[in-house]
Amino acid sequence: MKIYIMRHGQAGMNAKTDEQRPLTEQGIKESIHMASWLAPQLDGELGLVVHSNYLRARQTWQSICNQLPKAARVEESSEITPYGDPAFVASYLTALAATHDNILMVSHLPLVGYLVHSLCPAAGAPMFATSGLACIEWQDDKGVLLWLEGPHTIR
Repeated sequence: MKIYIMRHGQAGMNAKTDEQRPLTEQGIKESIHMASWLAPQLDGELGLVVHSNYLRARQTWQSICNQLPKAARVEESSEITPYGDPAFVASYLTALAATHDNILMVSHLPLVGYLVHSLCPAAGAPMFATSGLACIEWQDDKGVLLWLEGPHTIR
């Protein structure tokens, strides 16, 4: 089973609150680029997509959903915002792993780095580029970070 963790695309600063920051054109373009690169690597459909309730994460999902296999289920969560609890989110994802293949989460720094560390302690807490994607193999209640890529590291 694989868990894909994605940081939202580049967002502008022109909003009244952090929650309302929209994606830039570059953020949309780079997110689509990453999704197009990821799509052929997915085994079958996405069992579950969970994205943050912040505008930029929702827009990231909306911009990439047509590039990826159809998701069986899509959820919006207020638990995966920038300062969400990585231990709680890791527990949630690992519980879902029992019933879903290929989970994609679209969230924020610093949570995405801490979440990788929670799921794969040997990996540390990596930095994510905007639109960056990590792939974790989850098996026997253990995670292994297979890769972490960004829009400038793939072709």
